[in-house]
Amino acid sequence: MKMPDRNNLDLPPPPGRIAEDYGAPDGRSRLRQGIAGVLSYPIAGPLLALIIIVVVFSTTTSTFFNLGNFSLIVQQSVVVGTLALGQTLVVLVSGIDLANAAIMVLGTIVTGSLATTIDPLAALLLGMLVCVLGAAANGLIITCFRLPPFIATLGMFTILTASARLYTHSRSYPIMSDLIEVLGTGPSWGAVTITYGSMLWVALTLVLAYILTKTAWGVHVYAVGNSPAAARLNGISVGKMLFSVYALAGVFYAFAGWQALGRTPIADPSGYPLANLDSITAVVIGGTSLFGGRGSVLGTFVGALIVTVLKNGLTQAGIDSLYQQIATGILVILAVGVDQYLRRGQRT
Repeated sequence: MKMPDRNNLDLPPPPGRIAEDYGAPDGRSRLRQGIAGVLSYPIAGPLLALIIIVVVFSTTTSTFFNLGNFSLIVQQSVVVGTLALGQTLVVLVSGIDLANAAIMVLGTIVTGSLATTIDPLAALLLGMLVCVLGAAANGLIITCFRLPPFIATLGMFTILTASARLYTHSRSYPIMSDLIEVLGTGPSWGAVTITYGSMLWVALTLVLAYILTKTAWGVHVYAVGNSPAAARLNGISVGKMLFSVYALAGVFYAFAGWQALGRTPIADPSGYPLANLDSITAVVIGGTSLFGGRGSVLGTFVGALIVTVLKNGLTQAGIDSLYQQIATGILVILAVGVDQYLRRGQRT
């Protein structure tokens, strides 16, 4: 007797088979879909990484998990975090700025050298103006001479670093002004201090997030980063957009310089030697694509915290600073690798 073919019968899925093959996703499939949905938010990955790092250091050290240390972490993140906001703008248009820390340091040098001879407010404003002009010069070189951003900003980094040393004869300037130092102060509750520089960092992050998501200029930034050719066909002046991006980044470098003088009231031409790389690290770890057109300043905010938390936790664990740099480099490689994997997935 010939047995009926099971495929021709209207029978329920046999036990052990994956239910989604029959049109009804099982629990595991729903879990995978839920995880994929959460990770589709750009900030989810950096937040998860930050939580994991905090948990690891909280369980492996006795001094990491306390309010005083968390307050210190935020204060340590301020300068690099604000630099990274300007760096985010540049990276969103497929650029890179290796000179941002050198621009900031030159601004602090101008402020510090003039603060003893002219009004401190005027000295501060002139120092901030130098930062904006230095960043705008980057944009002008890139747009007018069509140089790759890496080459243009590398050259500017070298020029400004040497110029700061020549201007100061390699000496530093102590700051003796309440106005210039104000961002390093703030209200305290026991061991917790919330500095005005930290408040400014949060405010700048929110303002830039609004600009990028709620204004036509912000839409154009993402459009240029995604495809300059397509943006040009849609009537966007790519050259003007690039110049405006670098010039606006200079505003954030200027505020970072003010924050730096508040944290350490000494204008030193050799200060913050690795801040440019730390700012790039914060941007990349925060989920902004080095290929442009994708990312957020909120992710950069979390990325800056990750960089500082990692260094703070490794220091408290007694790990040599060289190993800290190795760990940071590994994070950058992983972040770029994930970015490339996601881009390949989008293409397919």
